[in-house]
Amino acid sequence: MTKRDLALDLFRSYKTGFTKKKKIVEQRTTTATDPTLISDVLTNLIEERDWHLGIAEGTLFTTWKEIVGDDIASHTTPLSLLEGALLIQCSSTAWATQLTAVGLDLLHTIQNAAPSAGVQSLSFMGPHAPSWKRGVRTIKNERGPRDTYG
Repeated sequence: MTKRDLALDLFRSYKTGFTKKKKIVEQRTTTATDPTLISDVLTNLIEERDWHLGIAEGTLFTTWKEIVGDDIASHTTPLSLLEGALLIQCSSTAWATQLTAVGLDLLHTIQNAAPSAGVQSLSFMGPHAPSWKRGVRTIKNERGPRDTYG
């Protein structure tokens, strides 16, 4: 049995506009004490707080696999979207180099799939390497364990 992420399910249902079919018997006038639909509340909240770009970014990150495909998605992770620049972490420097070469095509694919995200450029980075700056045998302001290499 797999666990369900209720927040992700709610986000997807709101994004797709999924609502249960209702049978309207009569038209009523609404008053201030009438209950409101959750979709109306969320729409008003998004409008008031100007969360359109945040929703678009969330959509881009949650549908990353469908946008770029299984092969690229298995080796990449979108990290952040700041001022139109999408930062993508790759599983290796070789993947980062190859995606940099085809970056323009990938950018067009992302822009066509998620136009509301406002992606203008792509930046690729390799995996995080271990840091040799901290530890028991380090000296401040020195080069570190690789200082004896040619």
